[in-house]
Amino acid sequence: MKQLLTVWRSPKKDEMYLYTDRLEGLKRVPVELLKMFGVPKEVMGLPISEDKKLGRADAKKVMTEIKVKGFYLQLPPVREDYMLDIHKDSSSKYTDIL
Repeated sequence: MKQLLTVWRSPKKDEMYLYTDRLEGLKRVPVELLKMFGVPKEVMGLPISEDKKLGRADAKKVMTEIKVKGFYLQLPPVREDYMLDIHKDSSSKYTDIL
């Protein structure tokens, strides 16, 4: 079975996406989820089948959740605490060296 989806990006959270049936759009997505997600920005249309390879989601699970719930929510990947240090300003640690 093949299906045509729309992929939506969240303006509030990096790497958070909603997948919906192309014909249904956002009709079945709960209002509470849309409030948390922000105004969805359409990223692309995506033809999908159960054996399609997706970057961070299982195609069969995506299709099942859209059929049952009306959407599939892809959350950002979990980041390790040590990786968060990359984004911190650490310049003050090194002032005594300079």
